[in-house]
Formats: sequence, C-alpha cells, structure tokens
Amino acid sequence: MKLAYTMAPGRGDTDLVLERLAAELAARSLRCCGTVQINSARADAGPCDMDVRVLPDGAVLRISQDLGPQARGCRLDPAALETAVAMVTATLSSGADLLIVNKFGKHEAEGRGFRSVIAEAVAMDIPVLVGLNALNRPAFESFAEGLAVQLPSDPAALMAWVEDVTPRVDEVA
Repeated sequence: MKLAYTMAPGRGDTDLVLERLAAELAARSLRCCGTVQINSARADAGPCDMDVRVLPDGAVLRISQDLGPQARGCRLDPAALETAVAMVTATLSSGADLLIVNKFGKHEAEGRGFRSVIAEAVAMDIPVLVGLNALNRPAFESFAEGLAVQLPSDPAALMAWVEDVTPRVDEVA
C-alpha cells in the first residue's frame, strides 16, 4: 500500500507544503488528482477563507462559510466539500499517478468527505498523500490500519517519496 501523510507544525503550513508539491509535480508532468487548500486572509480580520483547488485543472471551490464574527463552530461548508469530492472522484476514475488530499479532517474522521476517495485510490494501487493534523491523527491511523507512513513536511522528503512510488517522469510524458 502506498499511503502516506504529512504534518507541518504551523497553522496552514501543511496546506502550503502540499500546494507547492502539487505545482512541482504538475511541472514534471505527473498526473495528480485531489485537492490542495488555499487560505486567504480576510479584510475584517476574522478567520481566513478556505478554498480548495481541485487537481489537476484548478477549479477553486470555497469550502468555508462565513458564520459571522461571534460564531465559534466549524466553518466548513459540507456541500462544497462534497462537490470537491465528486470532482476528484471523476478525475481519479480517468487515471492518476498520485492522489493528494489536503486534509484528513473531521468529515473524513466521521466517515465522510474524502475517506471513500482515499480508499478507492488505495484499492486502485494509486499512491495517496494526505495532510493531517494532530486532532484527527487517531482517526486516520485507525482508518489506515497501521499501513500509512508518516513523511516529514520537508519538500525534498515528500518529493523523494513521490518519486519512489510513482512512475518515472519520462514514462509518464
């Protein structure tokens, strides 16, 4: 099984690392599908807006909701997330060298979101790289049944893993 996860220490750092990796892989002509997250600061100094870019074509979906300045609950827009899941599922079925999922989050921990896409990719022997935070790590480890490898958030280490588990670039082009 070619399942890996990475965790960067700072808020939003995993998103940045995976977005840069996806850009580098696209430049190398690898067929990546999945999502990378883009966080945008808000003028009102509230929590950032969260968007995902669907790989490889770049459709951008806002996955956060503006619940107002006093809101303290989860800002994820489940309908937008499921739209992204459907788009990635369609891309995965047409062939991919790698699946990148920006985050195994609360929805995935509860059995929704990208969980089924990750399982489908693993079943198809497509390598999967997932962003993870400490809060959802136990649920991910249970889901992965001990078969996932943790990778440092270092771009060179991530690229080395990708090169090890995907076809060579000259075989892809």
